[in-house]
Amino acid sequence: MQKLLRWAKQHRAAWAALAAGLAALGAFYALRGNRALMDAWLQAVSMPVKRAVSFLVDPLPFSACELGATALILAALVLLVRALRRGKSAVAGWALHLAVLLVWGYAGVCALWGTQYYGTSFAQKAGMNAPPVSVEQLAAVTQYFADRVAQTADTVPRDEAGVYAVPKADSMQGCRGLYDPLVQRWAFLQGAERRPKPAFYSKLMSAWGFTGYLCPLVGESTLNMDCSAVFLPVTIAHELAHQRGVAAEQEANFVGILAATGSGDAAYAYSGWLFGYLHLSNALYSVAPDAASAGYAALPAGAKADLADNNAYWKQWEGPVRTTGEKVYTAFLQGYGQTLGMRSYGACVDLLVEEFLPYTSGSISVGQ
Repeated sequence: MQKLLRWAKQHRAAWAALAAGLAALGAFYALRGNRALMDAWLQAVSMPVKRAVSFLVDPLPFSACELGATALILAALVLLVRALRRGKSAVAGWALHLAVLLVWGYAGVCALWGTQYYGTSFAQKAGMNAPPVSVEQLAAVTQYFADRVAQTADTVPRDEAGVYAVPKADSMQGCRGLYDPLVQRWAFLQGAERRPKPAFYSKLMSAWGFTGYLCPLVGESTLNMDCSAVFLPVTIAHELAHQRGVAAEQEANFVGILAATGSGDAAYAYSGWLFGYLHLSNALYSVAPDAASAGYAALPAGAKADLADNNAYWKQWEGPVRTTGEKVYTAFLQGYGQTLGMRSYGACVDLLVEEFLPYTSGSISVGQ
């Protein structure tokens, strides 16, 4: 017992730091339901901090988040090896300090990103209701997107197999000014432009089922450079929506689609229309499979080739690692009240229908 007490006293600073981190997490969970407080925090602390840090790392040609994570993991392993050589007491000290790092890391994520889920949402700020839609309305907007896909499919370069062949480097560099049109419509999307970063661990991201992510602690977007190129532009637009304060995945998908389709860049426009069509068509297939199948059959050959190429890429990554990755991210989202989990990626459909239904005839005949 005395030995344990001496060990605890020796690490009293770490115990205090651990207690403080747990207290910070407790404060987040206790206060997150206060939307006014969350909005004030986002405006005064969270967004300014992320924009300041992202400004510092923006000049780097690589992902600062990946570099930091790699350095921390390697340092932890080196310290573990040293602790193993010194005995059980040292290993216990290593575990305690690792716990402090993890708790404070998660507290930082909650402070700089988790709070985003509890502030006023994009739809609320934009005055959008995302009301329930009929099958006919869904079919009409799906057809509208299919028509735009057909119009833009031949505006992008293709390889000898007819697959989308815009260089990924061009897409990474082509997002400058992407949000200018949307900022004119919704001033709350105003924000400093930050360039997206290529992921060094792209294959690892694919194994876990990720095409991109925003690092909450750095405010930096990192993109999977290994997956199919066709959805890279709209994925960049999605991640930049996160940078501008759009937290929920379904809303970031919607905003990303609007930014991409409204840009003057052919690659971004086509990528956005095809991505939106995919979401709408999948939703339509669940309620009217014949109509969805007929719509797909009418797509131009280039769009079909791009969808097939994307499906083939992700099929090779099916397995327990990807399943685990999706479950972990689902749990992460649900921890912040995103009860749809990974399904929230399909919830942008209601917003798309609300936005684009006025541009259609309103409904089309759908066989049941």
